[in-house]
Amino acid sequence: MATVQHSQTLARKTSLTNIEKPEKSTLNSLLPANNVVVHAKSSTASPAVEAVNNAHNSWESCYYCPRENFKAVNEFVKHLRERHCTREGGSFVCRYGFNGVCPSLPLDGVSDRDYDAHVAKYHVNQQTREMPPEWSVFSAAQNLPAVLNDPSRGKQSNLFTKKWGVDFVERNHVPASPRIPEVTMNDFEKYMGKIGKRYKRHERLNSQQQAMTLEEASAAAVASKGTSGTLHSTATSQEINLSEIPEIFLKENLNLQHAPTFGQVFPNVMQSPSGAERKRTGRLLQEQLSHYLDIVEVKIAQQVAQKSAAFFHAMTSQDAIMCEMQEAAKRVKALRSSLRSLNETVVIDTFRVLRYAQRRQNFEEVVDKLCLMATVHKTQPMLQLLLGTQDYVAALDLIGTTQEILTQELIGVHCFKHLPMQLNEMEKLIDKMLTTEFERYATTDLNRPLSDVLKETDSVCAEEDKLVCIVMGLLRMKNFSFVEAYKDEAIVTIKAIIKQLVIEFIATSDAEICLTGAGEEAQSLTVGEWIALLAKATVALLTVLQRIQAVTHIMRQTIDAAAGGSCKAGGDNAVNLIDSEAFLTASDQTHVHEKLDELLAAVCHYCHERCANLVSQQSLEKTVATTEELAQLSSLVEDFGQGCELICGVASVPLKVAVKVQASRFANRFHSERKQKLALLLDTERWRQVDIPNEFQKIIDRIGENKEFSAAAAISNGPVANGHVGAVTSVANPVLLVESKPYTLVASALLLVQMLCEYCRCAQRLPIVAGYLSRNVVDLLRTFNSRSCQLVIGAGALRVAGLKTITSTNLALVSRALQLVLWLLPKIKSHFQSLDATAVAGFDIIERDYQVHIKEIENKIYGIVSDRVAAQLDSWDARPPIPSQCFRNISRHLVKLHEAIAPILPELQIHAIYGIVHRNFKDKLRKKLLDLNILNNGGPQHGVVTSELTFYMETLRTLKALPAPELDDSIRESIWTF
Repeated sequence: MATVQHSQTLARKTSLTNIEKPEKSTLNSLLPANNVVVHAKSSTASPAVEAVNNAHNSWESCYYCPRENFKAVNEFVKHLRERHCTREGGSFVCRYGFNGVCPSLPLDGVSDRDYDAHVAKYHVNQQTREMPPEWSVFSAAQNLPAVLNDPSRGKQSNLFTKKWGVDFVERNHVPASPRIPEVTMNDFEKYMGKIGKRYKRHERLNSQQQAMTLEEASAAAVASKGTSGTLHSTATSQEINLSEIPEIFLKENLNLQHAPTFGQVFPNVMQSPSGAERKRTGRLLQEQLSHYLDIVEVKIAQQVAQKSAAFFHAMTSQDAIMCEMQEAAKRVKALRSSLRSLNETVVIDTFRVLRYAQRRQNFEEVVDKLCLMATVHKTQPMLQLLLGTQDYVAALDLIGTTQEILTQELIGVHCFKHLPMQLNEMEKLIDKMLTTEFERYATTDLNRPLSDVLKETDSVCAEEDKLVCIVMGLLRMKNFSFVEAYKDEAIVTIKAIIKQLVIEFIATSDAEICLTGAGEEAQSLTVGEWIALLAKATVALLTVLQRIQAVTHIMRQTIDAAAGGSCKAGGDNAVNLIDSEAFLTASDQTHVHEKLDELLAAVCHYCHERCANLVSQQSLEKTVATTEELAQLSSLVEDFGQGCELICGVASVPLKVAVKVQASRFANRFHSERKQKLALLLDTERWRQVDIPNEFQKIIDRIGENKEFSAAAAISNGPVANGHVGAVTSVANPVLLVESKPYTLVASALLLVQMLCEYCRCAQRLPIVAGYLSRNVVDLLRTFNSRSCQLVIGAGALRVAGLKTITSTNLALVSRALQLVLWLLPKIKSHFQSLDATAVAGFDIIERDYQVHIKEIENKIYGIVSDRVAAQLDSWDARPPIPSQCFRNISRHLVKLHEAIAPILPELQIHAIYGIVHRNFKDKLRKKLLDLNILNNGGPQHGVVTSELTFYMETLRTLKALPAPELDDSIRESIWTF
């Protein structure tokens, strides 16, 4: 007990004198106070003992929660997880640090397990840690833009505010915020009154505790003076530091048998020459070692004094722990005995049964592997058998399945190391075989003789089962190029068929022709021959296209079956598809269907192009082709186009374009012949009335009844000559009755109407040239209108036809011919519009031109009469005899005009012409009366004027040149109205 008291007293002294902590501890463990032994060679201690002085466990309290203390590690870990940890998604972020940032954990977080390891390593098992820094003025932070943008300072926008300060500008006063209340000292009175008493009590208790501490320290100092020796008092008065002890004594391995180590511990011991010197040196060394021992004892005493309570608690509880350990050892021994017996009686047999079951399962798996290997070994003979039966899909499935087994279940089997390569080569061989078989099948099927068409079955597809097998195999290989191969073969077949047909037709012809190029250069054939050639070619091509359609139909059914769809084929046309699982995706199915559609469209288009070459090489401008031949050609092309459209669903245009080109050539030749004929007739036209054949009257009657030109037969008479339409064999009428209205016509007008009927009939027979003929009709009518205007109104007939003068009769005949054309125009327009809705352009312009021409003829007629009437009135004087010679001449001119136009023009037009002449007469007479100064005063001159007007009106009444209401004597009064 004395030793313990001595150590406690020594510990108080060292604590009061602030003895410096040693950097390295020489303790291996904490020993009891009454048995303190120090070994110099075991001078290195664990790091845990190094922090004994003035230290406590890091988990006992929280740095950042001052009132949180923990009795166990689990409570501290739970506190960190709840208060100083955030969870972001599936990661945990430690916030146990200054400003909520842990310096030892990444900011992106860790998993739950790594978080527990982090807490245990850096926060629970941390022996020493630094306290968080106290707050100082350097801990504050300020936003730099907020400082620079001080609202209390003026806007520094010029040199003065930058160089001379803010006194040069006005300051802005920032008012207090209405949302923040004003805080005064009165707001803290309640808090100061509540805390003041507690603070005074705290100060009083603190001063009392300091006084007690000073008293205990002084008492311990007095006691130590009487009990401690010279060495201890020297040690306490001086600063004790372990650095005085040589480092050799602090090492773990202090081996004195080692010569250098012995030399360091006992320096100069064996070098002393005399025995006395050696004794003295040994005594000094012993004192030095004793001094080192005292230093260590002082350090031990300090540490024991600091941990005395825990030390004695451990000593008192050691016996209880030993008893518990003995009891635990007995229980462990009994448990081991029970486990040993249990293992011998139960576990060994059970494990043996499980081992046997596992061995049996292993044997079964080995047998299965061997059976599987035997099956794989038979793959190549099975492939040969399947290929011999043309079951390509099954062969490819077998190759795929075998490759999958080799890569998944038999991987690493040495005997099969070359089999995957062999299977790949076999797969390539099957692909090449399928491609070759398909090309051979396509060539054989497409080049069958065309004479076998009647012998073919309903499907017109030979060897359907073979085709299905080949296409199934190609689809299984994802080889979709067979569609392009079939298209190329079909094009080659079509080219060969057309060339063979051309050769056959040339062989039957007498002309010597040398074929070049693709075989369409057969220009020496007649129109009938090349139309027959085209007819035979279209029949042959439609037959080939039907074969192609049948093959593509079988391909479509096969593709649907390969994609898992049901094959729907009606009647006997159902295809016997191979039973297999669906291996074609929906996208591949759609892709192949689109390629088949493109195949049909491309083949049909190529057929049209080749037929178009046959048509385009001919020239109907040089070859005379009848309307029937051209109609036959058009019908042939239409039927072929409809057949191709039924097969591919797309209309092809090359052949139609070629036929249209030929039709346009025919239309141009047709129009040029008639235009030239009309021009010749107009140049020889005498502009005299001709008789109308009865056949022509029937044509006009049919047109007027049903507005159709198909029933109108061509006039069988010869060309117009000498004022008559050929040699009339039937009864002829002097006028043409159009809707009961008489038309007196010239020969060129009859020929024009006949030509218009021919245009309409040709357009009806050949709708393909309706647009061309419609434009040609407009051109023909424009030619007739302009040429007749030049010959009659322009007096060109005096030079061309040898006429002496252009009379009113000539003008009236031209006007009546133009009126007949105007009557026909709506019917012709309607006829062409029914054939081609876009082929009626220009008819409205022609109609206006004809109306203008008719108006010019009327102006010409009454212009001639008005001039003569004006000339007579200029020489007239109001004196007897009555009627005067001037008015007799005027009356004669009016009678001659009426005799010239009355048999030709309708009554309304005559009234219009005479009405204008009558108005011009009245205007001229008024002017003459003003010049003669004759007034309406009942004098002799007034009587003469009245008598002249009476004679004038009597002439008009006799001629009936004006409407009845205008033939009264009102002119005798109205003439004086100036």
